[in-house]
Amino acid sequence: MREARFIKKNVEKWNRYQHEETKDPDEMADRFITLLDDLSYAKTFYPKSKVTRWINGIAGTIYQSIYQNKKQDFSRIILFWKYELPLLFKKYHKVFLFSFLLFVAFVSVGVISSTNDPDYARQFFNHKVQPGYYDQTISSIQKGDPFGVYKDDNPFSMFVRIAFNNISVAFRTVIFGVLFGIGTILFMWTNGVMLGCFQYIFFSQGLGWQSVLVIWIHGTIEISSIVIASCAGIILGTGWLFPGTFTRKQSFLRAAKDAMKICISLIPFFIIAAFFESYVTHLMSNTFQRNSVDIGLPVPFSIMILVGSFYLVLWYFVLYPVRLYRSGFVLKDGKLLKDGVIYEK
Repeated sequence: MREARFIKKNVEKWNRYQHEETKDPDEMADRFITLLDDLSYAKTFYPKSKVTRWINGIAGTIYQSIYQNKKQDFSRIILFWKYELPLLFKKYHKVFLFSFLLFVAFVSVGVISSTNDPDYARQFFNHKVQPGYYDQTISSIQKGDPFGVYKDDNPFSMFVRIAFNNISVAFRTVIFGVLFGIGTILFMWTNGVMLGCFQYIFFSQGLGWQSVLVIWIHGTIEISSIVIASCAGIILGTGWLFPGTFTRKQSFLRAAKDAMKICISLIPFFIIAAFFESYVTHLMSNTFQRNSVDIGLPVPFSIMILVGSFYLVLWYFVLYPVRLYRSGFVLKDGKLLKDGVIYEK
């Protein structure tokens, strides 16, 4: 093909590519591939032509745009954690409050039942947790090592095991919400009553304050995350049961998307909790071990972690979303808006 004919055939396309930018990634990719074909042809037949340099320049501009978009992926992640996720929590604050109160009620059942029937905690742990766990804990208390259950010869293996277990429990809690929320509530029942019975054991043995300083080093974030996962499961169930103005399928898919976002966002919190339990909780337990020769931690250090963990959960899941909302930020149909205008930063 003569160069003049080649130019006449493609010049309109090249001008459009050069002067009419697109942000559609699919169209951008199509343009780039087309230009590479044209550039390859031009370099083969017109290697020293100005048109070859022109095509190369347009292709280079599009390549830079694609590269810049890839670099913005990190900014997109920041945008998600800084704005989208907190606003998603704000959307479901009432469900979160309901989940929290329901979980507290289940914990109270465990405490009250154990108080009225001292054998209730033993039976519950034997049937729902692990046979012999109750007796093992009582035995450790009597030996002067009340929190021996948190000790492991290999903290890293303990960290991996705990993180994996907690994350899997959270995912099951959410997924079983598909059973109209009943599956999630059953998980909440088991975990809530277990926590109530567990705390009763230590308070009944005169170790209530010590148990708070040790167990809640990791428990503050871990239990809060379980409650939030339960909230996500209930969101999934209510999306199926109460479609509102959407079809039942649309409502369920929207709820499932929100629920899984919440669940996945909890992974870093479970990892932090597992780290505390594996590397910090067992050190704090040495502080209250009778005649311990191992290194312990000062009580103020435990209090600092407890207060910091509690504030982190309260701020990120409750206070910060409210502040964003009052500042004009909303999440609508998956789009971040500020004062009614799409927000991109």
